[in-house]
Amino acid sequence: MKNGLWWEREDLCYLDGRLQFAGQDVSSLTSQTAGPLYLYSAERVTRNLRRLTDALKQTGSAHQIYYAMKANRFVPLLEMIARTGLCGVDICSPGELDRALASGFAPSQISFTGTGVSGDDLDRLLQYPDVHINCDTIGMIRRIGERKPNSSIGIRVNPAMGTGYDDSEKLIYSGGGTTKFGIYREQWPEALAMVRKYGLMVNTLHFHVGCGYLSGQLDRWENAVKACASFLKDLPDIKTVNIGGGLGLPHRKDDEPLDFGQWADILSRHIGIESPYAGLTIAVEPGDFIVKDAGMLVLTVNDVEMKRGTLFAYVNGGFNLAPEPAFYDLPCEPVACIMPAANDDPLIPVTIAGNINEALDIWAIEHPMPNLHEGDFIAFINAGGYAASMASNHCMRGAATEFLV
Repeated sequence: MKNGLWWEREDLCYLDGRLQFAGQDVSSLTSQTAGPLYLYSAERVTRNLRRLTDALKQTGSAHQIYYAMKANRFVPLLEMIARTGLCGVDICSPGELDRALASGFAPSQISFTGTGVSGDDLDRLLQYPDVHINCDTIGMIRRIGERKPNSSIGIRVNPAMGTGYDDSEKLIYSGGGTTKFGIYREQWPEALAMVRKYGLMVNTLHFHVGCGYLSGQLDRWENAVKACASFLKDLPDIKTVNIGGGLGLPHRKDDEPLDFGQWADILSRHIGIESPYAGLTIAVEPGDFIVKDAGMLVLTVNDVEMKRGTLFAYVNGGFNLAPEPAFYDLPCEPVACIMPAANDDPLIPVTIAGNINEALDIWAIEHPMPNLHEGDFIAFINAGGYAASMASNHCMRGAATEFLV
């Protein structure tokens, strides 16, 4: 049995050489299902919500969590989250609105932040007056004003700076390059003029500057928070600052977890009780932080073969089932579901390949694994968010089962 692996915790660990997740034996669960299997832990999701609640309490401000549904929209999971009463839900399309309502969230618990929003989208959203809408463009402000003057809105701003996991440009929403998200400082006077024209009340300032930031990125994240806070002086009716999502979690053994004490201190100093804006509600809309480490994708080894000195293990699922490793270099750590005893064969480097006929369909290169055989199970951890929700049927290999433990 291998002990002390960087990803192990009480509810995700080996017991007598067999991988346990949420109190269940992963191999036993997988053997009952044909094909790829996503497993989600209800207990871990609830624990993550409570961890975030505790961190927000450190700010000394009123707070509100909205779970970002785009991370994982599995209905039993959404229903469970709604039942906890610990959060509302963040949506970005009318389809997600329908699912949120069907899963048990009340309209007043729903916050919409989208981009490229059509008039038809707005017509659907405005059927529910209690659904909060954050405007991403000046055109969106105008179209809401035309449809529903004198109503309340939020405005999403872009501070032209941001950060994300490993400082990757692919994960920064408001960096040095011009992005499609939010209203820039030079657009701000025009946005405010549009608000006044239609008698709108801006009760929420929203920003989201990047995905997956950890402690190493908090200095840059603080600069973005400070820049966004400078918009507040022009909003006399402001009640809430929504800081978006993007809270990260470790994907590799050298990643340092997010320091929630430092994170809360930043919020307190710039938009909380230590700032000129004490009394505002701080809202946050995480997806990854809530569900990513609460899920895994379990695949079966189809074939094992040595090619020019590289040992390949081919599994029955590819990057289409969890696109983030290929798209954003956010790995899902491969974990053998059965680990040999310490005195058995040592771990060896294995390149794990998927079953999609594309060159980028590689899960891991020379990853330490036990001697694998056809029929063995491999769990890919950190697949609870942006895996099934981003999956495709590429090569018609999109079939998979989801299960809430």
